[in-house]
Amino acid sequence: MPNHRIAPAPPRRRHRPTRADVGPADQGRRRFLGLVVAAPVLVAAAEIGRQTIFDSVPNASAAALPSEPQTPELYDLLDALRDAARPTANLIQVKVDRDGSVSFELPRSDNGQGIITSTQMIIAEEMGIDPDQVNVTLADARPELVFNQLTGGSNTTFTTFTPIRVAAALAAGRLLDAAAAELGQESSVLTSRGGAIIGQNGESLPFGELTEAAASPVTEAVEVALKPREEFTVIGTSRTKSDARAMVTGKKKFVTDLQVPDALPTVICRAPDLNGSPDDVENLDEVRTMPGVTDVVQVSTGVAVRARTFGQAVDAVNALRVSWEGGTVAGEDDDSVLAQVRGGELPLAVPDVGGNTVEGEFTFYFRSGSPLETNAAIADVREDSAEIWSPCKNPIAAQAEIARKLDMPQSAVTFRVPEGGGSFGRKLFFDAALEAAEVSQEMGKPVKLMWTRADDSRQGRTHPLCTSRVRAVVAGDAVASFELRHTSVATEVNPGLGEPITAAAVKAPLGNLTLSESVFELTQVTPYNFGANTRLLNEVEMGFNTSSTRNIYSPDVATARELMVDKIAEAMGKDPYEFRSEFIKLDRWKNVLDRVAEEADWGKSMPEGTAQGIAFHTEYKGAAAAVVEIDCRPETVNRQIRSARTGPRVTKVTYVVDIGIVVNPRGVKAQMQGGIMDAIGNTLTAGLHLRDGHFVEASWDNYFYTRQWNTPDEIDVIVIEDSEAPEPGGVGEFGVAATSGAIACAYARATGTTPEYFPILHKEPLPFEPYPTVPPIPPSPTDGLEKTT
Repeated sequence: MPNHRIAPAPPRRRHRPTRADVGPADQGRRRFLGLVVAAPVLVAAAEIGRQTIFDSVPNASAAALPSEPQTPELYDLLDALRDAARPTANLIQVKVDRDGSVSFELPRSDNGQGIITSTQMIIAEEMGIDPDQVNVTLADARPELVFNQLTGGSNTTFTTFTPIRVAAALAAGRLLDAAAAELGQESSVLTSRGGAIIGQNGESLPFGELTEAAASPVTEAVEVALKPREEFTVIGTSRTKSDARAMVTGKKKFVTDLQVPDALPTVICRAPDLNGSPDDVENLDEVRTMPGVTDVVQVSTGVAVRARTFGQAVDAVNALRVSWEGGTVAGEDDDSVLAQVRGGELPLAVPDVGGNTVEGEFTFYFRSGSPLETNAAIADVREDSAEIWSPCKNPIAAQAEIARKLDMPQSAVTFRVPEGGGSFGRKLFFDAALEAAEVSQEMGKPVKLMWTRADDSRQGRTHPLCTSRVRAVVAGDAVASFELRHTSVATEVNPGLGEPITAAAVKAPLGNLTLSESVFELTQVTPYNFGANTRLLNEVEMGFNTSSTRNIYSPDVATARELMVDKIAEAMGKDPYEFRSEFIKLDRWKNVLDRVAEEADWGKSMPEGTAQGIAFHTEYKGAAAAVVEIDCRPETVNRQIRSARTGPRVTKVTYVVDIGIVVNPRGVKAQMQGGIMDAIGNTLTAGLHLRDGHFVEASWDNYFYTRQWNTPDEIDVIVIEDSEAPEPGGVGEFGVAATSGAIACAYARATGTTPEYFPILHKEPLPFEPYPTVPPIPPSPTDGLEKTT
């Protein structure tokens, strides 16, 4: 089994917060304001006001040509998302009910990343209770939250950490005050423990007996101090996800498990070409009489079939004979799309100066953004109202778009957010919910719509094909300039920041590119002192369905950047790790880089055809470094597994991450492990092939995400628990970029050839016979037992 561990705390260089340090972001300067909301029981609301920005960390290196700070070093995407959420932070509330329960509606979407568990831990820390005593549910769409119900960009913990703590601390303080009055004791001698307030002489008053006394008849602002960091007993301890047992026992309910009255299984027959639309159905009446079928209707994206079971719906879909209008990318293939992307590349400013120039261009092919749970939604559309269930990460925008589709006011649409089974950015879009609403309205009946795996692979949203071009100029012992130009098939960012305003803005001419450019500028950092440093994005609109797949631009940009860092080090006669350590910009980043080199035994002797690769990445207020060991020997590359893509194998990953305050180390570690698996697939094996207007891959049996035969024997994840950073950063996507860069660098060192496209095995012959596009849904395998040996 892989080895996973949490690192021991490194020596402290700066003081930890004291009792006077009451907040996470420059904590000694001010206290926080919360709200006690007018209610018959205790309801405490989140922080109001603005946080200050914590101090920057001094430069680590004395490089000859230091680089000026880049935008994310001063203000990044997390800052933007938090600022957007501030005006409605006071609408996030912790409630203590008469039965003593503590409840919280989280305005985010949990698709397996564990934010329900971490939220329970944050509330439990301030209230002196066990996390299991906190009931965290996912909020329905709440338009009044505006920008504060978006799950993306690894922002959940960063944007909600302080507001939730303020609300929980305020609730705890009100309960203490109510108990003090009841017991005739000073609140300072009372403690909150296990759902009760404990008096000086051992008297115990349960929360439920105090909630009415602690409530307020009017909404009032109250000053509150948060628990000092050194007194944490819950935050920073490893905890298994609250839904783990339900997941492994099959009891966890996803959207297609929900029992909504009369909502029957529904599947859509889709076009052979990407985004093709139905023209005519030859045998509509015949299919309507098939076993179990209740309804067949033509909709904007295909022909929808509703039946008693999903199997019957699939059989009916495959029996349909449909003529189709051409798709949005008819006739296109990998090469033609790449040519158009290259035509959109922005020029490099610094000219090629001959022997002092290091340059490279890298291509990244389309990749699937399909998670384990395919797109799914339940819709019950009536004449003047609609109710939708879907694990959407943008429920406010979804609610508004569905209302427009149905020609209803937004207030007539109730959008419920169940827990989901994976996202990787895919569920930032609500395609299934929009389709389900349209189908339910057309049929006049509730539907339980599910995309098949073939739908997700061939018609779903992908990580766009893109290129990264890099040019650096070396001047003696310094790097005089470093330029990166990233060019991509347009990455759809609609629905904006999760609400109708920016969702509409990105549909305006050049609106999507404007927001894409903003995201790129707020996330991309070249973390080394490389003199004049520029990073620019351009995107080419071509009619593809794309999405901000896990970590958006960073894995590709980091791969190109880190490969070029190795080339620059080689040109300067330096070791790849030592070069990075010398030129990296900040002490905090250098500490992480030095730690990973030490833990991985960088530079150790390895057999010919194998090698180590190292890479660094900063994002989400954090720092991460990876050392990867890869085996590119012929006996490994050419190993035969039936219908498989094998090739080079990553044999070990050492990953060090400093993400600031760690709420749940076990959760952080799990997220890094998932990101490492993504990186292995994306870099080596997992790519979509576009041919004649459609993607060839139609299921996970022929889309080669990381498999057991490509999984490292050893994964060593080291989470820095005693970070100098004063608040938690984002972790959901942070395992991908550094690992991707390290794999590419390891491959180049093992083979002596710098890869020019990814996944590295993309251009090799397909190890499978593609499924036909008609019928649209491939048959389910019936020989599984034969393939287990």
